[in-house]
Amino acid sequence: MHSPAKREPTADRVYASFLNQLLRNYILGSTVAVLGVGGVIMFSTLSIPSNELLLLGSMLVVSLFIMLSCELFVFYRHLKPIQAAFKEPHPASNQLKNAYLQTHKFPTLSVRRTFGPHFLGLVIPAVTFAYLLIKLKWVTLPYYYIGIAAGCAFMVASMHAMIEFFLTSKTIRPVVTFIRDKHIELYKQDLTLSGRVLVSIRTKFRLSAFLIGTLPLLLFSLASQIRLDNIPMLSTDAYWQWAGIILVIGISFSLLGATLLSRTIEDPIHTIQNAMSSVQAGNFETSAADIYSDEFSRLVAGFNHMVGGLKEREQRNNQLLQSYFMTLAAALDARDTYTAGHSTRVAGYSLQIGRMGGWSESRLELLHKTALLHDIGKIGVRDAVLLKEGRLTDEEFDQIKLHPVLGENILKQIEPADAMAELLPGVRSHHERYDGKGYPDGLAGENIPLIGRAIAIADAFDAMTSDRPYRKGMTYERALAILEEGKGTQWDPKLTALFIASLGKGK
Repeated sequence: MHSPAKREPTADRVYASFLNQLLRNYILGSTVAVLGVGGVIMFSTLSIPSNELLLLGSMLVVSLFIMLSCELFVFYRHLKPIQAAFKEPHPASNQLKNAYLQTHKFPTLSVRRTFGPHFLGLVIPAVTFAYLLIKLKWVTLPYYYIGIAAGCAFMVASMHAMIEFFLTSKTIRPVVTFIRDKHIELYKQDLTLSGRVLVSIRTKFRLSAFLIGTLPLLLFSLASQIRLDNIPMLSTDAYWQWAGIILVIGISFSLLGATLLSRTIEDPIHTIQNAMSSVQAGNFETSAADIYSDEFSRLVAGFNHMVGGLKEREQRNNQLLQSYFMTLAAALDARDTYTAGHSTRVAGYSLQIGRMGGWSESRLELLHKTALLHDIGKIGVRDAVLLKEGRLTDEEFDQIKLHPVLGENILKQIEPADAMAELLPGVRSHHERYDGKGYPDGLAGENIPLIGRAIAIADAFDAMTSDRPYRKGMTYERALAILEEGKGTQWDPKLTALFIASLGKGK
């Protein structure tokens, strides 16, 4: 029997599951925080008649209802961008992008709701009702207990906010995945935060560790104050002298622990981030220092393995690309046995010029590739013209003069479009003259691309010194003399001087 196919999650099911989980988190968390923690502290600490406890309990329930109403109102406002994307049969790209970002913000928004409608929605009515109950003498409590209760409520809200943050962070994952997949399906484009940090790890770890270590101490101290008020023989001042010391020590340890904990997470992340930045800049020699003994050691090892694979692939791609250029040049030279090796020799002479000029490695590499393919347009010239042994007619020479443009057009056909983009100016301009009398565009001086000016010199020198069916090649001395005479008219004067100097025939 065939097992039933796994059903793909639909928008309705993903959204319903997300909403239900969030509501369970909010309602359960709020109820436990207010009635559970708040109620236990209040009812176990206060020593008052049962009728007064009933009044305070009723006050707490009414405040809880107000709090939930305010919180759910804000919650549904925060939910609208996500709801809009899920309810639309064919959501627009911007709707999905807004929903994607809003979903990522939901953990932070849950903290805001906890300190906004959750905390204020509880404390404001509770403080008001408590004040009225004490003023009407329905409850016999000191007024300063209201302040202590508000402080305890803030601490409970802080712990609740932390718990909601981490619960919501887990709850949003299926939604983020669904929205991302939907955008790829509809618009063939991935969604990402592109490195944007909504909440830093430092903030999460330091606040969490601080709250975990500090709030229980504060809650205990405040609750103890109320409890000890019922023991007349104990001095309140003496209690707070003791409690103050304990609180300072506890808070100090919490801060220290939070700082150390966050650093153990931040340091390896920064190590990997720095290595990633180097790789993004094209440096595949980078590796992250494997100096950790926890799970980050696996992460660093995996990163280094990945970079090693990228380095190997880059080297292979460069070899293939270089072979590709050499093959194209060889295919062109094979059309005419008398010009065989011309492209390779021009590339070598061009590199001499570039090195003498102190060009960067990246520019030298571009120069070499361009020189190998500078005559690729001659593929489009008829053999009867290209291989003619005698003098060319004006019409035939006009056909030859088209090869720089033909070469540019041929390279433009190679995909991706940007693969050959940097080579095009040099291929098109290698027959321009410094005095503006060249072709195809009649450019002059430094308006001619630099690489084109360098190749023009190398191309002319190789043409002059190579044998042809109708003539024997010149000597180096004669060719260099012609170059010397043509400085500033046919060829770039500075580059020509560099080339002559590279062959030891000039100053």
